[in-house]
Amino acid sequence: MTVSPRAGAPDAEPPRRRALTRVEVADIAVRLFRERGYEATSATEIAEAAGVSRSTFFRQFRSKDDVIFADHDELFDQIARHFESAHPDPWLAVCDGATMVFDRFRERLEIARIRDLVVRETPVLRDRETVMVIRYERMFADYLRSSVPAAPALAAIRFAAAVTATHNYELRRLIGSPPEEGPVRTASALSSELAAELAEVRRMFRQGGRPPAGRADSGQDLVIAVFPAGADPGDLARAIEGQLRAASTR
Repeated sequence: MTVSPRAGAPDAEPPRRRALTRVEVADIAVRLFRERGYEATSATEIAEAAGVSRSTFFRQFRSKDDVIFADHDELFDQIARHFESAHPDPWLAVCDGATMVFDRFRERLEIARIRDLVVRETPVLRDRETVMVIRYERMFADYLRSSVPAAPALAAIRFAAAVTATHNYELRRLIGSPPEEGPVRTASALSSELAAELAEVRRMFRQGGRPPAGRADSGQDLVIAVFPAGADPGDLARAIEGQLRAASTR
């Protein structure tokens, strides 16, 4: 026996497909670029593969170039929010910002490797990648200059460049690590290594005479005096005063 639909009842609508996020569309595009070539893949083909209209695609991305770097766009926003919070140690906050980038690509290692292959094969994308590195450096340096105004501008720029270069070195090792080593173990080991290397960067800058202080420094140097326990307090005070006066005239 068959059951006829009730007269006047509306037809059941098929379930709607969940709208893809910007990064999910970008992942589809990256795989297409790898399969067909970056230049040979059109925006229309990406939109069709992602199940979105061409107009929707261009609302999400200004061009095909932007598709490749969708992760970075989200990371810039994430790090900007991170910097908006109060941090007792701004220099450490910059290292944490770099770690956010590493963690993002560690979690998305498969697509990161595919994207790396596409970028390596496409000169225009290699140029864009260089611009991205500069954007991170500038973001880190600008944050330090505003958070630690007592620090020399060049110190902030140098520190930002060192952190970015250290991060990029470890990220390149992660993306290029042999698959047979095991992605989980390799990623975990390199995460620990990145933390150690960033700590070394901070130590190097402390040794350089410009310690990455947590709070804005007063700009004053610290003086430590070593003297015999039986020294006369008056003589000691006069000796320290003389040394301070001499140092201030140098």
